[in-house]
Amino acid sequence: MFQVSAANPDQNIETIVVPVERLELAFAPRPWPFARERCDEIVAYFTALRRVNPALWNGRVLMLHEHAIRDTVFEGSYFETDFASMLAWRHWGFPDPHVKNCFAMGALRGNDGAFLLGVMAAHTANAGWIYFPAGVPDLSDVDGSRVDLARSLMRETREETGLVAAELEAERGWTTVLAGARIAQIKILRAQEPAASLRGRILAHVVREAQPELADVRVVRSPADFDRMMPPYVTAFLLHVWK
Repeated sequence: MFQVSAANPDQNIETIVVPVERLELAFAPRPWPFARERCDEIVAYFTALRRVNPALWNGRVLMLHEHAIRDTVFEGSYFETDFASMLAWRHWGFPDPHVKNCFAMGALRGNDGAFLLGVMAAHTANAGWIYFPAGVPDLSDVDGSRVDLARSLMRETREETGLVAAELEAERGWTTVLAGARIAQIKILRAQEPAASLRGRILAHVVREAQPELADVRVVRSPADFDRMMPPYVTAFLLHVWK
């Protein structure tokens, strides 16, 4: 998983929630001037990060370089870059404001209405953050000339929780949450069992994994369950659903 963040979620970011019917996302490779011009700095920065956290892997990821919402459709185009460049871009204050980190999230919901969020493990780039299964899209999400975030969403859900598509009902449409340099594309995934039971199954999956991405699972039923380690795009989505 390639979700990028600083040490703590920035709760001061303004969020805009927009329900959309579908995503139309193109794969349109192009050079990224930021990554090219600051290549040596990025290499040095990532090398230093790996000394502290050797689990960080410099894989290939996709970043959004243009987007628009027309009627009920979110349109955008992705280019390919490396994880190190994206991490540096994030930690250095988004020096290219035209680029966005646009990713899918699976909002797991039990049949009792409660949501389940994972607490990210210590070895991940987002240690301690609490959010739905998610990840920055990568080249495995490219299908010809398009990027398939539904595929990304189900892959991340399976990897993090052990739950598979056949046991989850994906709601139609998406909820787009614009949050500064991040754009979360969130889809509710309904399970046929209560949240407490799902939590037990997910924790059993975590125990079986050699290097699990999650350290714990939180059940969220109302704003009373919010935590400062939940990113603003997650809490904004939940408030929108409950409204």
